[in-house]
Amino acid sequence: MLCTFIGRYLPWLACLVSVVFAGKMKIVEEPNTFGLNNPLLAQSNQLRARVSPSPVSGPPHLARLAGKCFSYTEAMYKFDFCPFHNVTQHEQSFRWNAYSGILGIWQEWEIQNNTFIAMWMREGDSCGNKNRQSKVLLTCGNSSRLVRVSEPQTCLYLLVFETPLVCHAHSLLVYPVLSERLRKEWDEIEQNRYEDLITEQGYNKMLRGLFEEAGFLKLAEQPQRQEEQSQSPKHQSLDQCKEDFEKQHLEIERLRSLLTQHNISYSVETERPNTPVTPQPLVQQNRHLRGDPGIIPNL
Repeated sequence: MLCTFIGRYLPWLACLVSVVFAGKMKIVEEPNTFGLNNPLLAQSNQLRARVSPSPVSGPPHLARLAGKCFSYTEAMYKFDFCPFHNVTQHEQSFRWNAYSGILGIWQEWEIQNNTFIAMWMREGDSCGNKNRQSKVLLTCGNSSRLVRVSEPQTCLYLLVFETPLVCHAHSLLVYPVLSERLRKEWDEIEQNRYEDLITEQGYNKMLRGLFEEAGFLKLAEQPQRQEEQSQSPKHQSLDQCKEDFEKQHLEIERLRSLLTQHNISYSVETERPNTPVTPQPLVQQNRHLRGDPGIIPNL
């Protein structure tokens, strides 16, 4: 009896066991698609820049760095510096929420004492109530490589980039890169400063405007003109328009009364006279202004 039961149901049990184990093997063998080098990341999780990078500017010989990227890895983080483009950070782990973000987008140069000091990458990913930004210092080296990354302040990153392109003593000077016209303008600014014709604040403002025109600095946002800020709002209704008109009429009457009290004459020309005005002939002796003897004829 037992043998008959086993013989009848054994094939079914073997089939069930094979299905169960096959299912487990399928789960185990599924590839890990989280974290590092995940090809199945949603499009919404990919890096997206807030703004476009500024045009390539500065010393012409540094333009050959455009289109290249240089990596630096520290602990679990990989930093990519792409001159004249952006700076990014990628966490090298298999965590499902491994961090990847933009630490700054190329914006402008930092200039001091006629020298390009550093490259500023701004408008990176959000960091609290501000955006991440990076300052890239250029130093002399045997090869072009990113050698150090630090975060001296929260959301502000400091990168050190070595390259033989800046080893020459004059490789980062600003004046030789300017056009002839801008060099002449800079000469005039320096001369005016030497002769105390402009203040230090005016000197710095004029110099910044010159660098902005050259494309080395990003154009500062112009403040809204005061007259536009103080411009009265448009009338929303006819009643509001009438009310404002009455207020202006009362103010005019008050000013007229004030002028009358102080015996100050005034006139209001409401319409042009219909009768033509006949021009009066000029008197010969009053033709010249006081103190102007005119041309004295030879007698």
